[in-house]
Amino acid sequence: MIVWVNGAFGAGKSSTARELVDLIPNSTLYDPEVTGGGLRGLLPAKRLAEVGDYQDLPIWRRLVVDTAAALLAEVGGVLVVPMTLLRQEYRDEIFGGLAARRIDVRHVLLAPEETILRQRIDGRSEYGDPDVDARVRAWCHGHLQPYRDALDWLTEDAYTVDTSALTAAEAARSVADAVLAGRAAPCGIVQTPEPTGQTVAAGVLLFDDRDRFLLVDPTYKPGWEFPGGVVETGEPPARAGMREVAEEIGHELDTVPRLLLVDWERPQPPGHGGLRLLFDGGTLGPADTERLRLPGAELRDWRFVTEEEAADLLPPVRYRRLRWALRARERGTVLNLEAGNPVG
Repeated sequence: MIVWVNGAFGAGKSSTARELVDLIPNSTLYDPEVTGGGLRGLLPAKRLAEVGDYQDLPIWRRLVVDTAAALLAEVGGVLVVPMTLLRQEYRDEIFGGLAARRIDVRHVLLAPEETILRQRIDGRSEYGDPDVDARVRAWCHGHLQPYRDALDWLTEDAYTVDTSALTAAEAARSVADAVLAGRAAPCGIVQTPEPTGQTVAAGVLLFDDRDRFLLVDPTYKPGWEFPGGVVETGEPPARAGMREVAEEIGHELDTVPRLLLVDWERPQPPGHGGLRLLFDGGTLGPADTERLRLPGAELRDWRFVTEEEAADLLPPVRYRRLRWALRARERGTVLNLEAGNPVG
């Protein structure tokens, strides 16, 4: 289990987390700041200069998940993680990656009143260098607006503790009580276990009366996707696509969808690759569209898009697959692809 202590920069996450490990049995502190610091010595300066925050580096988000999982495998028990996460898609990606490893995350938000928070930021002096401390205080103040912008989803997602009148020890006691009593429940993001070998996945293209196709936005990984998922053992791929469409958006396909293409995806660590199939699920009428429903734990949104619009939403490998699927649909044929390129 992980207790993720979130909050604005300067909210007292680190000091609360240090107290918390003494209150939750068999717990260990993991600060992802250490991972970010390590990347400064690993990545080229040019790559580091491309981002304003190491959280914007995909490698940081991946390493946070991998490191947390490795620590739990090593020491067991509970991991206490003090880290500000203000971008919902990053929260989704990290918590989804942990869920894939069957690791529960209890998300806790430390939320003092803003006047108190500003006073605490102004009182920070922890580096012994006036210039460094001034830059840290400016950084914290500069991120108050992003924190305000994120409060709607943060307070809905996390167990919130008002720490305006609490010391770090008192805040830690409040968090520990909530975790041990079950009031800070596991985060609802779910994901299937990470594969250990190549997989077969079935996606379904669903069209509207303007010939746009439907994409969904998963909570557990970046980028948009076709409705669909991994084919289970002993399951026909087309039926797997039908099952996934029903589970993901609440639409029951009347007939087995027609195959458009088969694409062999090259193994690229940490992924194992495998076969990716795309099917033509036909056209959704206005009444069908009105009945679409999303499972909140897995999908954040859906929309109908054009081929051009999809270029900004899909990762390159899926966009190439989409383009060939649309060509196969236009020609009434089935295409065989290897790593996104037609063969045979």
